Amino acid sequence: MTQSNKSPQKSPEKKGKQTMKKSQIRIWFLIPLIIFAAFIVMLYFRLGQPTDIVTNTALERPVPAFELPLLSDTSRIMTNDNLPDQPFLMNIWGSWCPTCIIEHPFLMQLEERGVNLVGVNYKDDIGDALGYLNRGGDPFSMSIQDLSGQFALDLGLTGAPETFVVDGEGVIRQHIVGEINESNWQSRIRPCLMVLNEADKSNVSPDPDQVKEACK
Repeated sequence: MTQSNKSPQKSPEKKGKQTMKKSQIRIWFLIPLIIFAAFIVMLYFRLGQPTDIVTNTALERPVPAFELPLLSDTSRIMTNDNLPDQPFLMNIWGSWCPTCIIEHPFLMQLEERGVNLVGVNYKDDIGDALGYLNRGGDPFSMSIQDLSGQFALDLGLTGAPETFVVDGEGVIRQHIVGEINESNWQSRIRPCLMVLNEADKSNVSPDPDQVKEACK
């Protein structure tokens, strides 16, 4: 008897199951690629977006109470009583923060223009922080060390760098998310500071309507 060399034919049902399994395997391989592509698209559309001014829990309230060491001399404990009694900017920064490095030269320019800046060194190694200021210059009238990050969170921090505009009475009037640059300084921050400084010179509380308009 002659044996056939032909292999047994697979039934249409088996072929269908195998095709389905292959399709499922392809889908599982594609899912991570789809997620990655969506992430890249999201980042792309975030690039170049303007710095936002956001409302947070500390806005229109006094700077939260704190007792934190002075960065340049950690044996000295700073409190709200050590803050300037005139309008100032409170800048949250860290030596580990790439955007802080980008922002730093402009902070030096503001210091040269007579703007009072208070630094909050956020979750940083003290040696790295002091080295950062030694290399790039120190624009701050003082920097406090917020090693745990709790004070920054009490302010409403979402991520360094961020800056808070504080009036002469210690009330937070504006919250800047992201870096300060010439653009948002001229369009947002400077008008707010001007209103606060005028009120401070006149020894009166800032007009709520003016603050609302200038510090939006």
